[in-house]
Amino acid sequence: MTYPLPSRSHQELVCTAGITEDLEWVRLYPIDYRYRPPEQQFHKYQWIEVELEPKGAKNDDRKESRRPNLESIRVLGNPIPSKNEWRARRDYVDRLPHLTRLQLAEQYSRDKTSLGIVRPTRILDLEIRPADKEWKPEWKNLFEQMTLFGPPQKPLRKIPYTFHYVFECEDSSKPHTAMCEDWELGTLFLNEAARLGSDEAAAESVKAKFFGELCRNDKDTRFFMGTYFPYNTWLVLGVFWPPKSLQPTLF
Repeated sequence: MTYPLPSRSHQELVCTAGITEDLEWVRLYPIDYRYRPPEQQFHKYQWIEVELEPKGAKNDDRKESRRPNLESIRVLGNPIPSKNEWRARRDYVDRLPHLTRLQLAEQYSRDKTSLGIVRPTRILDLEIRPADKEWKPEWKNLFEQMTLFGPPQKPLRKIPYTFHYVFECEDSSKPHTAMCEDWELGTLFLNEAARLGSDEAAAESVKAKFFGELCRNDKDTRFFMGTYFPYNTWLVLGVFWPPKSLQPTLF
């Protein structure tokens, strides 16, 4: 799930990517995740059932995009655990196609495929770039309107930085750069800013986690990537980081 953005019709929205039981990518949008009742708030690596319309939101012609019936969301069981060196999660992820960043772009140009997995050969950096500290004026006005006329508005802080992975693939002639929009990254920033009392220190904590830990040499790091509508810029939507030392199961 991406970090939430304000929405005129839903208060706020997240873009959610996942797979079906047949290992087909699907993008669910819009979802007002934090305003769903607790029994509908699913987690990463957790199966759900949901009714989908055959196409995505207006003008979204990307292959995987579907509009969900939010009231139909049903959470199934607990999230898939990371025990045994992420074996249960890898049972799904390892069976999905792994492409280079250039191959993803080529596939999009052919058939509008806009989600996929990239396994970089080298991850060089996670760049921290300053961003606006406040939401743009029309979104700030939207928050005020929602407070006056809608359900109680939940706090949604603007992250004052953007974070960009710099990485290479086996067919790269030069490094690729892709912004990471993972909600987990945003949540970590907010928690660290509250703990440390400094946005700058919080940004460094995010880098220590999402680059220093998730991209260590002993991790088999991959990126869940997708395009940003309508510009079709490729983003990192999430990071998959099991250990490289996966051992065979003993019977």
